[in-house]
Amino acid sequence: MAIVFNADEIFELAIRIENNGAAFYRKAAGLQSDTKNQKFLESLAHMEDQHQKIFTEMRTTLTQKDKDPKVFDPYDEVSQYLAAMADTMGGEGSPSVADSLTGEETLEDILRTAVGLEKDAILFYLGIKDLIPSKSGQDRIDEIIRQERRHVAQLSNLLEKLKTK
Repeated sequence: MAIVFNADEIFELAIRIENNGAAFYRKAAGLQSDTKNQKFLESLAHMEDQHQKIFTEMRTTLTQKDKDPKVFDPYDEVSQYLAAMADTMGGEGSPSVADSLTGEETLEDILRTAVGLEKDAILFYLGIKDLIPSKSGQDRIDEIIRQERRHVAQLSNLLEKLKTK
């Protein structure tokens, strides 16, 4: 049996991933001794919060067809499966990545990790896009991918600014 998701379920996943990303930056901020670095990382957590709001808003614009279940799921196992995927995909804000922070990381190390995680998230969404029927909101996943690409660009620019200081 093929695994098929609808766009609503993927937005649920994306929102959780963004929440995990914010938790990553908040943990990194809490481990920094430099107040300036703490505030900077908190601002990145806020950026992830904003991305979460964008995805939540995008989710509210889905049609009923985009929300219709693709499989019979009386025990809400699809949501549980998607939550597990979000938490273990190894990409943006995976709790295991946040848990691996020791406080010894430099701001540059954290940003380099974050860029890699964002890239992993893009690859993840590109792969999962094939699991959504084209008539069930596949184009919405393209918007998530565009948002993630913007995250990579933003973080890469911040990383470059750090390197030139």
